[in-house]
Amino acid sequence: VQLQAFGGGLVQVGDSLRLSCAASGRSASSYAMGWFRQAPGKEREFVAAITWRRDQISHADSVKGRFYISRDNAKNTVYLQMNSLKPEDTAVYFCAASASIKMVMASTCVRYWGQGTLVTVSS
Repeated sequence: VQLQAFGGGLVQVGDSLRLSCAASGRSASSYAMGWFRQAPGKEREFVAAITWRRDQISHADSVKGRFYISRDNAKNTVYLQMNSLKPEDTAVYFCAASASIKMVMASTCVRYWGQGTLVTVSS
């Protein structure tokens, strides 16, 4: 499975941005998908995850109520809608895929990683 993330950019505090991650390869749509982020000098942290059936969704407390993960299995694409962006949301965002939502929420259990896309929130 190959993952390609895009949609990052430079935005102002309070703006919105939507990231996309296109998955390709065998059975790509059957994997649980997620997003992580890594700020300069910090460890990679979990942001959000969704099962392939979309029956389980999880968001980190730091983004709950502002970020929303969704997916379109017909397009093999997962999205991260980011609203009310803050300077502390500045990071490289990575999409991830794994066999279960529990696994895709733990960076050490992620099976596939996409390349990162940089989000910079300017104050």
